[in-house]
Amino acid sequence: MFGKLLRENSIVAGILTLFRIYLGWAWMTAGWGKITGGFNAGGFLQGAVANPVMKGEALVYPGWVSFLESFAIPNAGLFSFLVAWGEFLVGLGLILGCLTTAAAFFALVMNFSFLFSGTISTNPMNILMGVFIAAAGYNAGKFGLDRYVLPFLRKLVNKGKTEKGHSVA
Repeated sequence: MFGKLLRENSIVAGILTLFRIYLGWAWMTAGWGKITGGFNAGGFLQGAVANPVMKGEALVYPGWVSFLESFAIPNAGLFSFLVAWGEFLVGLGLILGCLTTAAAFFALVMNFSFLFSGTISTNPMNILMGVFIAAAGYNAGKFGLDRYVLPFLRKLVNKGKTEKGHSVA
């Protein structure tokens, strides 16, 4: 019942549009600041390894710390690029309502990555908004470019299926 309301109600779509634009602005401006400010994720990554999330004497996320040590820190330049541009593009997608569900998904991935690294900040609030936006699917981008982009993409996919001999129902 709640899922149907979230996915089909036009009033909810309007409310989600406000959440989407607010969250998108936060992501886009954070990303733009990193793109134009010479962001380097290396310090953050090293800090996350030096001060991991602990419960008593035990690491809470040992696999995450191992990932940071063995892959993220040696590739800090790549992660700097991915974080800066990822934040900017997620924000742009949310503001424009273009590929909204995908943008919300990647926002959630980044928020959880920051939480696993020990950063609280606004991440819990952003996760809550992101979950509602992602769960709403098309309805979250109804008053945005998804209204035009998603039917176009469906048409392309269906055209490709019919050209390969698959029937389209």
